Amino acid sequence: MVLALLVSGVVVALVVAGLFVFGLRRRLIQRSGGTFDCSMRWGAPGPEAEPSGKGWVYGIARYDGDRIEWFRVFSYAFRPRRTLERASIEVLERRTPKGEEELALLSDAVILACRHNGTRLELAMSDDALTGFLAWLEAAPPGQRVNVA
Repeated sequence: MVLALLVSGVVVALVVAGLFVFGLRRRLIQRSGGTFDCSMRWGAPGPEAEPSGKGWVYGIARYDGDRIEWFRVFSYAFRPRRTLERASIEVLERRTPKGEEELALLSDAVILACRHNGTRLELAMSDDALTGFLAWLEAAPPGQRVNVA
């Protein structure tokens, strides 16, 4: 009986510690500011494909000069999973979630289809975050090309 209580206590302590580390990591990522919730689908299918909820990963994006760093929410890594350079992002289209995507994404999400160094990807974010993202893209330094459709 004592052993069962001890094991249960250790399991509960590990779960609490894991949740604490998730929260601490998110706070450390957001500490520098310029962050927004952003789901990503890397290697997304083309516009002719039927939209599906598969492949979407919930994350946090952070502005860092001329690039965006994207972190998975459910990860312990302190390094970004993807880094998107401003000069390499080409916006292809903007749309609302359809079908299964509505279940896979946050309720107020808008999807932005992009190409980054030849790879098609989709970003899903709130309308306010999208406005900021497009303004950031268009605010490229003089001499850099802007690829906003």
